[in-house]
Amino acid sequence: MKDYHINIFYSEKDKGYIADIPDLEACSAFGKTPAEALRQAQLAKKAWLEAARAERKPIPRPRYRPAIYQTGT
Repeated sequence: MKDYHINIFYSEKDKGYIADIPDLEACSAFGKTPAEALRQAQLAKKAWLEAARAERKPIPRPRYRPAIYQTGT
């Protein structure tokens, strides 16, 4: 099963790492290290999916792929 892609980047403004999941609207997390941001994003993803299920809202399939991983087909 494909999982959701997580982007992790350093934010000068926040002095830490931001992890976001493009397929899940407004699902992001913060950490002092990339590993912490990833752990927090995984918790945020779980909470996002649980909330969507509880509200019977549609859950998007994992689709996002960064340009560096896309093929010409």
